[in-house]
Amino acid sequence: MSTFYMVATPIGNLEDITYRAVQTLKSVDVIACEDTRHTQQLLNHFEISKRLIACHAHNEINSAKGIVELLGSGLDVAFVSDAGTPGISDPGARVVTAVREAGFPIVPIPGPSAVATLVSVAGYVGKSFTFEGFLSPRKGRRTKRLVQLLERDEAFVLYESPFRIVKTLEEIAALDAKRMVVAGREMTKKFEEFLQGSAGEVASTLAGRDAIKGEFAVLVAPRKVGEDDDNDSEA
Repeated sequence: MSTFYMVATPIGNLEDITYRAVQTLKSVDVIACEDTRHTQQLLNHFEISKRLIACHAHNEINSAKGIVELLGSGLDVAFVSDAGTPGISDPGARVVTAVREAGFPIVPIPGPSAVATLVSVAGYVGKSFTFEGFLSPRKGRRTKRLVQLLERDEAFVLYESPFRIVKTLEEIAALDAKRMVVAGREMTKKFEEFLQGSAGEVASTLAGRDAIKGEFAVLVAPRKVGEDDDNDSEA
């Protein structure tokens, strides 16, 4: 039976791709991707030549039908987003649902993830965290959700663009001036940077720059990490 593969790709440094991901992309018949031009650059780097089809946020439902048809014709299909693990703040989830409902096997090919990369270098912030992804661009909805996340008093991770990062950090600071954050920019790339401090301090640092480049992942820490949060296990 034809198989559908969800393949994680590098978030920046191409050397972060796994051997299994490369072998999977070489073995499938078709690769569905968020941006064919972006994915072609990745494939060229690893000397892979495959048929590409576009499957992005604006056509995912219709593309899912086409992918199911390709699987039904006996072809193996891989899905990749522009960076990281597909289906996590990226297209892919609706395709997985359609493929599963059609009865085809789905195989995850794990690898890079921006949220996992940031959390791994953030330091100890408790036993759990919420992954929020991108907040709503609508101020009312964004503020309401930030209030909810802050009131839960556990770590949470946001994705943000360079055009709105300062505004988002300033809004967090206005809601809770003491809340500490770790912001990762250009992670795994040449100009990788991590900024740590209160939301207001990091916002001020970025606002003072002539230009802000690169997507951000931001971890907002809880007010206090207690001793009872240690990852102890009892027999």
